[in-house]
Amino acid sequence: MTAAEKPGPWGVIGGTGLTRLQGLHISSRQAVTTDWGEPSAPLVLGTLGEQPVVFLARHGDPHRIPPHQVNYRANLLALKAAGVRRIIAVNAVGSMHPDMPPTRLVLPNQLIDYTWGRGHTYFENVPESGLEGDLQQVTHIDFTLPYSEPLRQQIQATAAAQGIKLVPFATYGCTQGPRLETAAEVRRLERDGCDLVGMTGMPEAALAAELGMEYVCLALVVNWGAGKTEAPITMAEIELALSEGIGQVQQLLEALLASPQS
Repeated sequence: MTAAEKPGPWGVIGGTGLTRLQGLHISSRQAVTTDWGEPSAPLVLGTLGEQPVVFLARHGDPHRIPPHQVNYRANLLALKAAGVRRIIAVNAVGSMHPDMPPTRLVLPNQLIDYTWGRGHTYFENVPESGLEGDLQQVTHIDFTLPYSEPLRQQIQATAAAQGIKLVPFATYGCTQGPRLETAAEVRRLERDGCDLVGMTGMPEAALAAELGMEYVCLALVVNWGAGKTEAPITMAEIELALSEGIGQVQQLLEALLASPQS
């Protein structure tokens, strides 16, 4: 984003547990389509405090689209067409790190992609669907830092001002899903340097980078990774952590987006 370019509305992508954004004064809902198909749900346009916001439920509303079938390309294109240049992506994740227990908010600064078979770039043709990407030349985006550092700093400052505990550094490992991982897979993730494990961090972050959009992941830990405790992982456990932690997510988003300085 250049200094002369207006930042436009904030974009918020809601993951599991966040299909609606509290405090958002809705002005319209827009069912849109893109060159890469339809996004997961209609765009919800409105204001939060003094800031225009575009909200998109990643898994649909109601929650119905599994991680490996989300149309990430359509989602990001729809947000960009709505004027969004800054995205906060909310992700429910598992944790392998003792300092990142369930209900803790984490702001990853790195990621490792373990997914396969997902539409992960705009720079390709898909002959069977008639889709054509921008292939005027081979394009390699710089992905050294997958998350926007200015947005990360802004979120950290807001969390501190609100008294919200936030772990400011972590590596997010993105797995294919929709099943959860085995204990051996979690041990491999740990050996690779991952602190968190989720299923929706990629290709979302890379597509945002291809489109020149600032992107940051706000992760809510909802369970320990497989094998980190003796008990099996249950949806009841995950839903309890979601219900306890999502209030912090809402508080942080409202404080950040409602600020006239945002």
